Amino acid sequence: MTQQEALEIIRMGESVFLTGAAGSGKTFALNSYIRYLREKGVAVAVTASTGIAATHMSGITLHSWAGFGIRKTLTSQDVRAILGKRRYRNRFAKTRVLVIDEVSMLHPYHLDMTNALLQAAREPFKPFGGLQVILCGDFFQLPPVVREGEPPAQFAYESAAWQALNPTICYLEEQYRQEDTALLRVLNDIRTNTVTEETRIPLRTRWQRAIQGAISPTRLFCHNADVDLLNRRELEKIKGEPVLYRMTSRGPTALVALLKQWCLAPEELVLKKDAVVMFVKNNFEEGYSNGTLGRVVDFNGDDGYPAVETRTGKIIWAEPEEWALEEDGKVRARITQLPLRLAWAITVHKSQGMTLDAAEIDLSKTFEKGMGYVALSRVRTLSGLKLTGMNELAFWVSDRITAADHQFHSKSREIQEWLRALPQEDKEKRQSGFLISLGVSLSTQRFKDAKEKNVNNKTYLLDEIRKRHPAAYLPWSEEEEGRLRKAYLAGTPIAEMAQIHGRKRGGIIARLRRMGFETA
Repeated sequence: MTQQEALEIIRMGESVFLTGAAGSGKTFALNSYIRYLREKGVAVAVTASTGIAATHMSGITLHSWAGFGIRKTLTSQDVRAILGKRRYRNRFAKTRVLVIDEVSMLHPYHLDMTNALLQAAREPFKPFGGLQVILCGDFFQLPPVVREGEPPAQFAYESAAWQALNPTICYLEEQYRQEDTALLRVLNDIRTNTVTEETRIPLRTRWQRAIQGAISPTRLFCHNADVDLLNRRELEKIKGEPVLYRMTSRGPTALVALLKQWCLAPEELVLKKDAVVMFVKNNFEEGYSNGTLGRVVDFNGDDGYPAVETRTGKIIWAEPEEWALEEDGKVRARITQLPLRLAWAITVHKSQGMTLDAAEIDLSKTFEKGMGYVALSRVRTLSGLKLTGMNELAFWVSDRITAADHQFHSKSREIQEWLRALPQEDKEKRQSGFLISLGVSLSTQRFKDAKEKNVNNKTYLLDEIRKRHPAAYLPWSEEEEGRLRKAYLAGTPIAEMAQIHGRKRGGIIARLRRMGFETA
């Protein structure tokens, strides 16, 4: 299923499980729907299983949003106590759509407790009190955390609430991260538990193999202790004066503490010239995303902010960014810090959701199924990977997940066939009807709808353009910019560069000018 097909289904009001392999564009589709709702004034609650995932969308953890915190069960007294607080009563009454991201890391009881609270607060005989619920994630990613001595984790789809909701499955099958067919085959073999000797061959080519480029790759370890030790040692090796950047904050102490806990940027960031860093926030206008690697090459004499050179040679002056926690459409707390952290090493868990330019991965201490898949799927190509440790557990995912995934795939194909057979007029009626049920006045949307129709017409035109220029109007990756830079400096004609990159001649010229090159 494509992203557009999934969005068409979601806009009809269906509760959905949005899934797909790492790099299939789940977060992009999810954010598209959130923007769609907010533009129409619909109250949408954006939550996630972990704080790190929540900050990617300016959301909040499900635990905090629902008010159950660290509980594993809810008594009737607990329900009355939570609903006795005005902020939760108002929140549940106001919300029309509930988004839950990274659902793979939720225990079943998290969904069951959320369902119980919403039924008690809203409509008792409807799943989640009648809200549209969008569950997003990939169960091949890391599972719910269990303490030592506890039984193996159960998964969210095994909960009573999930069964009652019976979400429509939207399985995204396009790939936007991996650019290497050999790496994709490895990842698919791991997902299907069909790893063979042939699967291991491409990975052996990256065993202790240096990654080309001036910037050191991010090292992934399974344990925090290994990460902290290596980052500290590497920074100490660099001569020169350290520069300290302290995080600032606004809002209630408890909420600020949550943001600090969730945010990948440290409270105190110590940098030196030549320090290896990683951007930990998306800012496409400035040319970086969460996971972009670089090296500190200078400090601004006026404000002291660092200049970071990326792997492609691009210089980015890093300035403070803001992480906010929104509740009920209002910013409750915010923190400000440079969107950087030392990046000689991070944990596999913290890498979930990131796209890394280059990674040196030690999986010798893998302690749960799925960890190897998460780590290996962070990179775009095999050439951006160096393996320094591996054990057999890294090649495995849960048999239960493999079986469930097969069912998800099958159900998604069925709904895809139904959607493609559905007349466009019926789709629009269903989508309009859902908006009306959410309280959206369609009379006030006529102008917006006209604009949207115009955009759709442009989309059809774009499809025609991409038959000749496959990458036309798509965002430029750092790697692509690097190839363009080399081609320009080598004197490659514009027409040839356009053909190589699958873009229009005007797009090549515009990008070169934006990169600071003069063109005829």
